[in-house]
Amino acid sequence: MKNSGTSTPHTPVMLHELVSALAVVPGGLYVDCTVGAGGHAEAVLEAAAPGGRLLGMDADPRAIRIAERRLQRFAGDCLLVNDSFGNLKAVCSANGFIKVNGVYFDLGVSSMQLDEPSRGFSFQRDEPLDMRFSERQSVTAADIVNTYPVEELARVIWAYGEERRSRVVARRIAEARPVKTTGQLAKIVERALRAGRQRVHPATRVFQAIRICVNDELHALESALRQTLEILGKGGRLAVISFHSLEDRIVKNWMRQEASSTVYNPDMPLASTTRVPTLRLITRAVLTPAREEITRNPRSRSAKLRVAERL
Repeated sequence: MKNSGTSTPHTPVMLHELVSALAVVPGGLYVDCTVGAGGHAEAVLEAAAPGGRLLGMDADPRAIRIAERRLQRFAGDCLLVNDSFGNLKAVCSANGFIKVNGVYFDLGVSSMQLDEPSRGFSFQRDEPLDMRFSERQSVTAADIVNTYPVEELARVIWAYGEERRSRVVARRIAEARPVKTTGQLAKIVERALRAGRQRVHPATRVFQAIRICVNDELHALESALRQTLEILGKGGRLAVISFHSLEDRIVKNWMRQEASSTVYNPDMPLASTTRVPTLRLITRAVLTPAREEITRNPRSRSAKLRVAERL
């Protein structure tokens, strides 16, 4: 979950760790795949001066407008594009950002999206069920909640939210249709799980699952990671900040696979082939926020940073 606000964006999560991990150099080329409010981009551009350039992408057009205001002083060195990082290679190729020095992601939903009325990301207010990063997307959270068969809805809640009682929740949702608002959905989930007082709201996993499904986040991440190999120059750094186990597992397994010289065939456990690695792991153990940052910004507590270098 990226930490930013709509009027005065807060300091982004693990800012100094990210800039250090990227080993930013003056005059370098960098790609921010999730520019958000522009906090990470601002720090990278400062470190890359003089002569550094940055391409910032975001699927959310509101984020692009906020980042434009924050990054005005870098207008000549910063290009912002409203597009999903699933189209990373095409966007970079069209704008001359090839063989770059660094690519980075700050995954998940931002606090400005959670806090903005009518977006439907949060169960803290009663809002229409939307959850789209961009209005150009056709499928909303309401479509999934109200039209998916019970078994498919349960699969989404389990696969993307890791909610153990996904079938129970899916049945209760189906019985309550039509479900029109985030408040309605949160109450249905709370009753289905018979949840008492908890530190984490019982609807958290279900909302996460539906949001990931609406925005096809995990498939887009898998595709974008593969595309970074065609954009990074030799010695270029890839850094990914993730906020839940599904994202982190994808990033960890993919980086380890690309850093390995051995390929295992899952159908033949004892057989393996050799390959030329494409990455070198910079962080074998995941990096997490310092205690001071978590105290200052509790939303950063689940952040994980992984870094690799293009060979």
